[in-house]
Amino acid sequence: MSTVTVFVPKDAAAISVGADDVAAALSQEAQNRGIDINLIRNGSRGLLWLEPLVEVETPSGRVAFGPVARGDIVSLFDADFLSAGDHVLGHGLTEDIPYLANQERLTFVRCGVADPLDLGAYETQGGLVGLKKALELESTAITEEVTLSGLRGRGGAGFPAGIKWETVRKEVAEQKYICCNADEGDSGTFADRMLIEGDPFVLLEGMVIAGRAVGADTGYIYIRSEYPYAIRTLTDAVSRFEQAGLLGENILGSGQAFAIHIRVGAGAYICGEESSMLESLEGKRGQVRAKPPIPAISGLFGKPTVVNNVLTLATVPYVLANGGKTYSEYGQGKSLGTQPFQLAGDIARGGLVEKVFGVTLRELIEGFGGGTRSGRPVRTAQVGGPLGAYIPESAFDVHMDYESLSGSDAMLGHGGVVVFNDSVDMARQARFAMEFCEIESCGKCTPCRIGSVRGKETLDKIIAGADVEKNLAVLDDLCVLMTDGSLCAMGGLTPMPVTSALKHFPEDFGSARQAVE
Repeated sequence: MSTVTVFVPKDAAAISVGADDVAAALSQEAQNRGIDINLIRNGSRGLLWLEPLVEVETPSGRVAFGPVARGDIVSLFDADFLSAGDHVLGHGLTEDIPYLANQERLTFVRCGVADPLDLGAYETQGGLVGLKKALELESTAITEEVTLSGLRGRGGAGFPAGIKWETVRKEVAEQKYICCNADEGDSGTFADRMLIEGDPFVLLEGMVIAGRAVGADTGYIYIRSEYPYAIRTLTDAVSRFEQAGLLGENILGSGQAFAIHIRVGAGAYICGEESSMLESLEGKRGQVRAKPPIPAISGLFGKPTVVNNVLTLATVPYVLANGGKTYSEYGQGKSLGTQPFQLAGDIARGGLVEKVFGVTLRELIEGFGGGTRSGRPVRTAQVGGPLGAYIPESAFDVHMDYESLSGSDAMLGHGGVVVFNDSVDMARQARFAMEFCEIESCGKCTPCRIGSVRGKETLDKIIAGADVEKNLAVLDDLCVLMTDGSLCAMGGLTPMPVTSALKHFPEDFGSARQAVE
């Protein structure tokens, strides 16, 4: 029998459910049977309910088995899984699994396909095409392509990337910076981590292109300390990029210089906000800066700075390789391209789904997610992280794009979707929002620092049934104050989950009100 290539993910999610044990057991059983296998530790495909997902390379394509446990290894070999033999854990060709086949993968096209640190495989699968094109273009041509693509910030704000880049490009300064915000702190989100662990070179490529576009020669990746595997993978990826001449003083002989440094955060949610992140990068306490000036004019160390999320920068190589117009043909309205949605909570098939903007929340939760894992009815889903709105099941036909969600008093955020069944207590969920803000507030502005504490106390009274209508009126006032008076989105968005819970689930607050005015 010739050598067969077998893939077992080394993504953190896969490791958490035993992927390392599965890989070790596969190697040992193959050795015991005298079978030669080529074991590759790849990234995750994002089908997290099937992790650890073992794939076998066959003449017809890669065949998937999962979720595989250590105890399944002997039976897999007995079933001749290396030749795609029938097994209860078999799913046929990986690419034909409906969850994966029904996606439009542009940013995540290579994630889970190969060893994430194999630069040769990265280039074979289309990597570096965008960078090589960018190195032949003038800076204005690059920003024009990004602007034409309609690419918007995937970190939550949704600001057009091309406009931000052009602002920095036009600034006259001896030093400019590219800062990648990888401080992925929203509940139910993992796209940044998954991409860094599964296809880190695409992020580095995007940062080099950004540097070329705006005239920056230095980049920083600010990544949360809770991601040890991602930090390790990213560190190795930067080293390999340097060795290949893709970072340094003269990238691929173009005369373009660019260096990338990795900085690890200390766990503060507020450092996901761009100005707090910049403060932390400068060695200061992570606190929000007053604006203006905006970072594009006065950012890191007071210099013009591009601050983009991981997914934004990782999409840039596709835009340059295929053209801004091609990318803009995906999506709808002002929400162009694709969005990696992350399905979590009480959901049968949790994972990552990259779809064009315009897919409905119902399609994501029921179509891809398969409803609840518990079997209980879905009551609500929180979209956009811990500060996002709760959307009731009756409104799941909303289109998942910036404008449609905004029109429904919700937000896209980083694309996280957390599903709750009918046992959830929405008054306690509203309290959690205020408590979360109390804990994570940087403390700089009073509406956020004090408003969240008063909000939590007021909700405690409501939950206890004390003067419910009066305290609901106080809560309304607090929400208005925090929304209008907070310095940044931390305090400004904390009322969103509270008001949405009140609007759609007044019965959980002991109130007969149907909506918050």
